[in-house]
Amino acid sequence: MTRKLTTIGFDADDTLWHDERFFRITQDRFAELLMDHVPDDLDSQALGERLLAAEKQNLGRYGYGVKGFTLSMIETAIDVTEAQVPACVIQELITAGQMMLSYPIELLENARTAVEALADSHRVVLVTKGDLLDQERKLAQSGLGDLFDGVEIVSEKTPQIYADIFLRHGDGAERAMMVGNSMRSDVVPAIEAGGWGTYVPHGLIWEVEFAPAPTHSPRYTEIADLGALPALVAEIG
Repeated sequence: MTRKLTTIGFDADDTLWHDERFFRITQDRFAELLMDHVPDDLDSQALGERLLAAEKQNLGRYGYGVKGFTLSMIETAIDVTEAQVPACVIQELITAGQMMLSYPIELLENARTAVEALADSHRVVLVTKGDLLDQERKLAQSGLGDLFDGVEIVSEKTPQIYADIFLRHGDGAERAMMVGNSMRSDVVPAIEAGGWGTYVPHGLIWEVEFAPAPTHSPRYTEIADLGALPALVAEIG
């Protein structure tokens, strides 16, 4: 019998290992550093909204990842203080960004066992966005690198990109599944490319990655954590 699924794509950040919490820690530090230099009506929530707006605007310029986030913090600090932010605060923001590039990698529960189990029977591919050097660092530190048949670090995740990746590393999107914590980047475009999209919720998610669940699609699935993935793949066949 012809197998329906031959290739499994995994997202990296907040699917295989923790990531978003480090952005939240740094954003809290950003607000702390600026509180003495902004008008009283700008509380930490308002600063966070201004920072998010800058991040969205800058995605086309800087892409995803720590470097773009750090530049957006600096830009927002200059903007909200009307260019009066002290140089020492800018230096602290740069330091905070640099610290994000050195946080240790902590795998999420069942990440290793799920990848190992599926690597025995399917082609497994890592598909992730972000800074090239940072993503390579995290993959190397995760200890999962040798399990993947392919690694794709892309600037955006679109249906066409998934179609190309799953053709390059497998038998096309129709026989592939993408697994991740982002509806917008991992699930929806993979389904639109003709594949399966499996949503694995994470406690923290960047606002930019929100999208409605494609519950109308028979190729949409959701699991509580990666521990349920091997059984789901076996069920699909």
